[in-house]
Amino acid sequence: MNSYTLTQLLTDKSALEQSRITRTEQNAALAEGEVLLKIRRCAITTNNITYAAFGDSMQYWQFFPTGIQGWGHMPVWGFADVVASAADGVAVGERFYGYFPIASHIRMVAERVTKRGFYDGSEHRRVLVSAYNQYTRCSADPVYTEKLENYQMLVRPLFITSFMLADFLQDNAFFGARRLVVSSASSKTAYGTAFCLRDYPQVELVALTSERNRGFVEGLGCYQKTVSYEELAGQPADQPTMYVDFSGDVALRARIHHHYGEALVYDCFAGSAQNTDVPSEAELPGPKPAFYFAPVQIRKRNADWGPDVVNQRFNASQSSFIQHISDPQHLWMKVVEEQGFAAAQTLIRNLHDGKVNPQQGCVIRLD
Repeated sequence: MNSYTLTQLLTDKSALEQSRITRTEQNAALAEGEVLLKIRRCAITTNNITYAAFGDSMQYWQFFPTGIQGWGHMPVWGFADVVASAADGVAVGERFYGYFPIASHIRMVAERVTKRGFYDGSEHRRVLVSAYNQYTRCSADPVYTEKLENYQMLVRPLFITSFMLADFLQDNAFFGARRLVVSSASSKTAYGTAFCLRDYPQVELVALTSERNRGFVEGLGCYQKTVSYEELAGQPADQPTMYVDFSGDVALRARIHHHYGEALVYDCFAGSAQNTDVPSEAELPGPKPAFYFAPVQIRKRNADWGPDVVNQRFNASQSSFIQHISDPQHLWMKVVEEQGFAAAQTLIRNLHDGKVNPQQGCVIRLD
């Protein structure tokens, strides 16, 4: 292969629902240590909109620079196959799971190659969060199952946020809270967090959701109580309460702070797709909103437990979650698989506008 056509979906950084598709011819010659992968499929969820929303402040745009002013690569998680390799230990035909742009191909520098996989050592990524630079060899992944690839793409990047958020809360003794109020409780990341906390009876999990999603949230079985946004004013404020915010709704945050008053002990902002502003520093009673960033807790637990133990605990919890949601008896998530870059454009626009059913998990095939 002397050349290949690189297809890319670029996002307008000033209007995340807007995108364009580009195609360019690329030289396929590789330098020593380089690998070329063809991206086969990816999942696109509200989590990816959040990556783009915090693209500048959290450096997400820097992982896959476009070189085009005002346009960025929205990162996604997915699977790719090696189509050319000049790196020892990485063979053509191998399949890897990891962090990719929405594109047909990606060229990387394979470093720290082990049985488990490799890290992209491209110069621009060396200063970025290393957790996003790791690519897992499917043949060596203890939780990989080909028939569950779609679930892994959809769940794993969200569930690492959920798993580490639940661990962060436990690690800090829930900041003294006896009640956790979770907004956008129908979201996949919120559900994953509640799933991880289901065996902690010392805290009451209260789901905040829209009236139309009430039945869906009640059916998840992880929240002790489900409350619509309209019912918030009638809720008791009789014990220490934590707000775990997956909505990013500024007006809702103000209502939470004023309603719970002195009972509110912590406000944890976990990210959002529909409201993508950094938490406001406006005067509110109670604690200032604190942004939760999973890699910080991952680094802490790597130091506390060692990376192997962290991986073992995460893999066990993730396997339990995937087994639970892929069980036909639960019917929590319907996987919707579509083909091509145009389908990805439509999906991103609908996710941004909040028009995707929370029961759907959307996968795009790029091959």
